[in-house]
Amino acid sequence: MNVRRLIPSAALAGAVALAATALTACSGAGGGAGDDKGGRLGVTASFYPLQFLAEQIGQDHVKVTGLTKPGVEPHDLEITPRQTSQLGDADVVLYLKTLQPAVDKAIELSGVKNVVDAATLTKLETHSAAGHEGHDHAAEGEGEGHDHGEAGTDPHVWLDPVKYAEIAKGVGAALEKADPSHAADYRKNAGELVAKLGALDTEFKDGLQNTATKTFITTHSAFGYLAERYGLDQEGISGVDPEAEPSPARMKELQAVAKKDNVTTVFFEALASDKTAKALARDTGLRTDVLDPLEGITDSSQGADYFEVMRSNLKNLQKALGSK
Repeated sequence: MNVRRLIPSAALAGAVALAATALTACSGAGGGAGDDKGGRLGVTASFYPLQFLAEQIGQDHVKVTGLTKPGVEPHDLEITPRQTSQLGDADVVLYLKTLQPAVDKAIELSGVKNVVDAATLTKLETHSAAGHEGHDHAAEGEGEGHDHGEAGTDPHVWLDPVKYAEIAKGVGAALEKADPSHAADYRKNAGELVAKLGALDTEFKDGLQNTATKTFITTHSAFGYLAERYGLDQEGISGVDPEAEPSPARMKELQAVAKKDNVTTVFFEALASDKTAKALARDTGLRTDVLDPLEGITDSSQGADYFEVMRSNLKNLQKALGSK
């Protein structure tokens, strides 16, 4: 994984200027990026969870473009002039403020009007970045890119099916407003998606109700909402960066937690190195497994879409926690 970083404002401003020039040229020729929408509503989504909502709710009425390509960690996204052009041309832009600072800056500089911030569609909460320990990455000089959420809030709301359903309702309403002629279809599709998410919530509730332990250890502290929703205790190895090296003190603390809470498994994510997870597992006699934060779908994902990956996560949690 690349080091997370922000795009310098000057460079980004240059990218916006180039994109604006390209758009002006296209408009003068009577064409533009919007011409290939085929009469559909053009939606640009900043990363996979929002792209999935737009596709499921919009279906044939929308043309969805994702800014974050498969295999790219969302926090590492670099904005190109072409992508900034897409922002300016989109009928609707969906993003989650503070998750991707480069996207925030591009939206601000591009002047795009119809923007939906998913963080306003549900309530964000504050979760410790590394289990009970927690730590402030900004204070440690790790850069702004590690600042997850407004005032330290956790942005990983899509991993809680209930909160994700709230966002789905908001996205549906935004599409209705942008494209009133197909409002009934958007409303119907959003309702069906919310019902599916309700069923998924029930699966997690039932599947994690009776377990031998409630504690799981993970390299990426992305599962605070999921843990809170289903009465679990997330212990992050080193906070929000899945490849950051934990301190010796944190490793020692986690060894004690594993022994005390009968932890069986150290989770890592498919897109990041499993080096730290394996080191802790080796020192504590635990096994390793994948818990996917669903920031993107790739060939290495344990499923083809949000629902398949979430059900894989449920299975892996049940196995690790000793579901009865």
